Amino acid sequence: MEWIWMALAGLISGILGSMGMGGGGVLIIYLTLIAGLDQRAAQGINLILFIPCAILALVCYIRKGLIDFRTALAAAAAGLVGALGGVFLSGWLEVAWLRRIFGIMLLFIGVRELFAKKPPAGEEEEEKKEERDKQQTEK
Repeated sequence: MEWIWMALAGLISGILGSMGMGGGGVLIIYLTLIAGLDQRAAQGINLILFIPCAILALVCYIRKGLIDFRTALAAAAAGLVGALGGVFLSGWLEVAWLRRIFGIMLLFIGVRELFAKKPPAGEEEEEKKEERDKQQTEK
């Protein structure tokens, strides 16, 4: 029965992560609170899960013409440097500190999302369409 919960947590995390909605947070919470893994192991599993999710999401977004490759490469390079720095730093920190930092980050992100200004309905889609049209004319 435990494997059903693991599969469900992985599925939900993958879906949310592919949509850019923080599926990794769901997975880490499941792995640490329910599965009983320590924070480092949970974060490592989360990073491994992210790779296939990111590849599948990237393929879908490329097909829809939603990727600005210059921006994506810059973000990927910065993300790689940040990930390597995080791995190095997590090796120095005690697991208790990793848990606290993760909890504070989740709390900060949640509060920020609660009070973030949302664009009016339909405006976000118009901006995406204009960006796609702009990219098509540049090619």
